Amino acid sequence: MQSSGTRPQDSGHSASPRTMWRLLRALGPYRGQAAGALISLVLMTATVLGSPQVIRWVVDNLADALQGGAAGIADFDWRVVRDGTIILSGLAVGRGVFNFLQNFLGEKASQSVAFDLRNQIYSKVHNLSFSYHDRAQTGQLMTRATNDVELVRQFMGQGLFLMITSSLMLAGTFAVLIYMNWRLAIVSGVIFPLNILLLVVFVRVIRPYFGNIQATLDKLNARLQENLSGIRVVKAFARADFEIDRFAVENENYRLNLLKFINSVSKVFPATFLMSNIQLTLILGFGGNLVMRDALSIGDLTAFITYLIFLTMPLMTIGFLSGMMVRALVSAERIFEVLDTPSELTDAPDARGLGSVAGRVQFRDVYFRYAGQTTDVLKGVSFLASPGQTVAIMGKTGSGKSSIINLLPRFYDVSSGSVTIDGEDVRAVTLASLRSQIGIVLQEAILFSGTIASNIAYGRPEASQAEIEQAARAAAAHDFIVELPDGYASRVGERGVGLSGGQRQRVAIARALLLDPRILILDDSTSAVDAETEERILEALRLLMQDRTSFVIAQRISTVREADQVLVLEGGRIVDQGTHAELVANSSIYADIIASQFNKDVALEPAATKQRSPLAKVLEERVP
Repeated sequence: MQSSGTRPQDSGHSASPRTMWRLLRALGPYRGQAAGALISLVLMTATVLGSPQVIRWVVDNLADALQGGAAGIADFDWRVVRDGTIILSGLAVGRGVFNFLQNFLGEKASQSVAFDLRNQIYSKVHNLSFSYHDRAQTGQLMTRATNDVELVRQFMGQGLFLMITSSLMLAGTFAVLIYMNWRLAIVSGVIFPLNILLLVVFVRVIRPYFGNIQATLDKLNARLQENLSGIRVVKAFARADFEIDRFAVENENYRLNLLKFINSVSKVFPATFLMSNIQLTLILGFGGNLVMRDALSIGDLTAFITYLIFLTMPLMTIGFLSGMMVRALVSAERIFEVLDTPSELTDAPDARGLGSVAGRVQFRDVYFRYAGQTTDVLKGVSFLASPGQTVAIMGKTGSGKSSIINLLPRFYDVSSGSVTIDGEDVRAVTLASLRSQIGIVLQEAILFSGTIASNIAYGRPEASQAEIEQAARAAAAHDFIVELPDGYASRVGERGVGLSGGQRQRVAIARALLLDPRILILDDSTSAVDAETEERILEALRLLMQDRTSFVIAQRISTVREADQVLVLEGGRIVDQGTHAELVANSSIYADIIASQFNKDVALEPAATKQRSPLAKVLEERVP
């Protein structure tokens, strides 16, 4: 039985340690790069911590010389300044080299993680069931695969290593301060707990904002994607202003959520600066007193104040990166939410490949409802299609026609009953082997950016040019293709832009025919072509349907009149079944459907060509 699909959630994310650990594990394949970045980071931190000690040494020597007056200055060994300058320059160069290595290796590792995540999301989306896609908005999935992955990449490549650097700097600085003067270190540490408390509060306050920011970005992208896909409809109905206003509302919600976050950040950093200034004031007062009592050298005080900067800047950095980290972890949870969504339609553990089939298709007492719905769209559907038969499925909108053909390639699973091909339950065979036996032409012809040849060969990339052209001829597409400037090499835009609806449909039919499937599904596939082209396609399909089990969904008489059997659906049930002639004579529902289509066709014919036929006489009796 089909389970409910899972829809991406808009909120409720939390930046958990489990998510962080999972992100760190994603660095596993690139542990060499990550280790190199980490080693470079440690060495860079060492060069930074070493600089104040050199300054202390130079300042103390200068202070001693000044205390000796003119004689002290005259006897001063200027090599101290020279050596100090050389050492500081060397440390600066080393810091630059290690900083470059850390950035390069960190970015390389993070780009690789982002590459993997994008591929995993794309692969997962293709493996998720139709019930998931029925509920998920395209814009939401696009945000996860692009914006969310980029936020994770930025944190993994920059924020993570900067947080480690800042943490090492804090730990190293405190260790040096305690070594230099533990009393002064205690004074400098009085404010530190307040800074930590401020950061903890900051992280807790901003965490909900990022879930809201990404949720509103989802809606913004969904609105944009929906309107770009339907831009022709928007323009045709002169609704551009309306859609612009709707987009502006989503854009404003996104802006307001960002401003809430910025407002929180703007309050934290002034408070951090204030605490740092208080800390500096305490050190100057207490340290100055120690210098006056000769308990501390001027060089030590200078180095101590420099190290205070090393305390302040890491705290500021960690405060800034806390927001970056929370946002990245929220994005990571949104990514993992997609990756962890179970695929409802998977191969059974003991699934076997479906070999060459004759095409005997049987529905046995099939009930089906879509996930999240409370009513069945198919109710007790049973029929048998023998190999090589053409089965036409007719019914009013919502009668369940498309649901039947969706169950055959197992786009969905039946709620109860079974669908079998040559006696094999479709749930007992692998999806790949099942779908390789079925050629499908949907009502909406979807083409991809590329050449016409690549679109026809989409299901068989290895097909030769001759095979591609043969399929195009069978679909009555060859003539218009060769008239294009570049023939089969002509490029089509997204969704087949550049071709008419009928041309797109014929290319889609050629794509299905190139597979040479044993089972063919045509979902009203001639609805977008004119009568002349339709007849050419039907003529080709008559030959191609031979020895194939074909299912045709259509409303036109010409499409169903030669079917071996016609299924008439109403309310999810098969209410009538038989050949076209049998149903015209015996089924009032079928006759009503045919009559409505017949009257449309006759209305389009020139008056001179309208002739009374036996079918028309039958229909006249049924249509008031």
